[in-house]
Amino acid sequence: MGKISLSPNNDYCPQTLFLYGTYDQHKKADFGLFCWFSYFWDKEMGVMCCIGGNKTTLENIRRDKVFSANIVTENLLAEADYLGCVSGTNPNKMDIDLEIGKGAVLDVPILDNSPVIFELEVTDFIEKDDGTVMLCKIRNVLQDESLSSDESVAEKLLKIRPVKTTAHTYLSYEGKNLGRWGEPMKRLDNDVVSNTKFNLP
Repeated sequence: MGKISLSPNNDYCPQTLFLYGTYDQHKKADFGLFCWFSYFWDKEMGVMCCIGGNKTTLENIRRDKVFSANIVTENLLAEADYLGCVSGTNPNKMDIDLEIGKGAVLDVPILDNSPVIFELEVTDFIEKDDGTVMLCKIRNVLQDESLSSDESVAEKLLKIRPVKTTAHTYLSYEGKNLGRWGEPMKRLDNDVVSNTKFNLP
């Protein structure tokens, strides 16, 4: 089959979404939405992730060198979409209904409604022109007790229904279109959402 050349893109490489949990300088919990997240090996499994541009989340991680990565499910998508579309400099960003807890090993905020959560410690920051790559030790993984059953991995993934994204589109675990960026948050009945201006691509 013939091929055509395209400009660089990752349209056919959807990635799992995570909400990164950090504390700001006043110890207030903050969550940002990210998907450039994968794994590496150095005597043990580690996490590598990248944050492009200047983000409040990155400032918090640089300062404390720890954060949580909370997997986004379909049940969390509306809140995750909102947290991904609102700038961390907005003082009202976190004024939405979230069940926030604390990590079991690291001093990081977590989302109690996320079924799988990584507690991560950054060991290396690799600074590029307009992005930062972080190599992280996995200090703990929190998971819902219901996932400790004898079900297969496929059955567990179908149960938690993680969300992926590519090409400004959210996709279900099975590949169903869940909406463009900025659409799921419209389901939130919240004055903060109604009164916030968003800069979407």
